[in-house]
Amino acid sequence: MAARIIRKIVPVSRSGAAQYSSGVRKVTLIPGHGIGPEITVAVQKIFEAAKVPIEWDEVDVTAVRGPDGKMGIPQKAIDSVNANKIGLKGPLMTPVGKGYRSLNLALRKEFDLYANVRPCKSMEGIKTLYDNVDVVTIRENTEGEYSGIEHEIVDGVVQSIKLITEEASMRVAEFAFVFAKENKRKKVTAVHKANIMRMSDGLFLRCCRDVATKYPDIKFEERYLDTVCLNMVQDPAKFDVLVMPNLYGDIMSDLCSGLVGGLGLTPSGNIGKNGALFESVHGTAPAIAGKDMANPTALLLSGVMMLRHLNLHKEAQMIERACFRVLREGKVLTPDLGGTGTCSGYTAEVHGTAPDLAGKDMANPTALLLSAIMMLRHLKLHEDAERIQNACYQVLKEGKALTGDLGGTAKCSEYTNAIISKL
Repeated sequence: MAARIIRKIVPVSRSGAAQYSSGVRKVTLIPGHGIGPEITVAVQKIFEAAKVPIEWDEVDVTAVRGPDGKMGIPQKAIDSVNANKIGLKGPLMTPVGKGYRSLNLALRKEFDLYANVRPCKSMEGIKTLYDNVDVVTIRENTEGEYSGIEHEIVDGVVQSIKLITEEASMRVAEFAFVFAKENKRKKVTAVHKANIMRMSDGLFLRCCRDVATKYPDIKFEERYLDTVCLNMVQDPAKFDVLVMPNLYGDIMSDLCSGLVGGLGLTPSGNIGKNGALFESVHGTAPAIAGKDMANPTALLLSGVMMLRHLNLHKEAQMIERACFRVLREGKVLTPDLGGTGTCSGYTAEVHGTAPDLAGKDMANPTALLLSAIMMLRHLKLHEDAERIQNACYQVLKEGKALTGDLGGTAKCSEYTNAIISKL
């Protein structure tokens, strides 16, 4: 019962996460450009307050010129991600002009991070058109229109090639269904334009259909991209997990982010077979860089996704709850969320809610109480166990005396007394 109340907003596929064991994890940290360093420092402070067992390996990915004359990722950054297999990245800026390649795309291709996962869920305290959005977009991350294959045929005529392969389509489709299964999702929707691009999108759709047959417990549907855009803004509750080629995913994930408050609130993870890179998906915002106005929520929640990928569930839950509490209370919201707060003020507020609750009458005793009920049943005191369990469940169902971690304002003692009153 209690587990159903505490719903996670930033799930991530646990595929490939088994390699992470106990102890301190070394994580590549890419602060990025513009507001990147500010929001990165915010995340580091909050992680430190929560005593997250992470050692940061900070690297710069500002483009450098390679032997071929093209600008690309510094070798030191490549070596760090290769060694650590896990990273957290702020926003990157790629200069416009010949010889410059998108650093974000380069990172995804360098480490074959083939699946981009972006959960978009309504948050209490953030006013939007809908309060029931709970969608996850899964985007093929390595090919499609973003394959980087384009050239000028003659003066004034440029050709860009869309590359779709069976291998890439099958693995991202498989990822989507595994994700849905692991996170108890009910439906996967393949988004496509196979009615127009019959060969390329037709291949992608065929791969999704083939994978769907392996997961009979998960509903599968296929819809045109334009139809999904229309239906999403009309009623986002119709959708659950969306899987799609690269360009469509880029567009749809931003659309879904807009439904829950914008890119400043949306986490993102890029997952591959041998590594993962979590990131904020908003821009570098140079106009506000250095002015203490940036919103660190997206990078912080991406960090929470990363912690769950590392099996650091306790720390992830602690930080997520602290973040949601600050958003719900709305006292220190940054300007992009309609407030007048600062990045440092927001960070300090989350930082202040993350440490231990000992001695503050704020703790939630439910887990220990239910464990004690198990003990009573083990002792064959079934009548007493049933009576206490019913009282506990009744208080949770009524929701009048919930502690802060469950979205309420009650103290531990008030929650306890409420249960006693039901006995």
